[in-house]
Amino acid sequence: MKRFWTVLTLMLAACIPYVDATSTRYSGMDKFSPIDPAAVQVLDREPKQRHDRLGEVKLNISLDPPATVADIDNKLREEAARMGANAIYIIDGGISAADKQRKLVGIAVRIRE
Repeated sequence: MKRFWTVLTLMLAACIPYVDATSTRYSGMDKFSPIDPAAVQVLDREPKQRHDRLGEVKLNISLDPPATVADIDNKLREEAARMGANAIYIIDGGISAADKQRKLVGIAVRIRE
């Protein structure tokens, strides 16, 4: 009976969309305190305002079942906020057929005020 519940749990977990993230802070950049993820803007291109690039955020996103745009944006905001960034924009993205994942790379930035 215990094995049944273990198998059932694994099958259900396989049906949950996921968004995994790794972040890399650029060396030599000032370190900022983390901020509230709700304050981070997700931009469609590099900002025109003066800004500092703090690091990269790489996402691996499930295709089956697919993650929602809100899930992806939230993960981008969370990772950028940890670096103290107040914005993030996507520089690269694609689908890996071998891994059955979508991959995105974003740059976390601190827009100067």
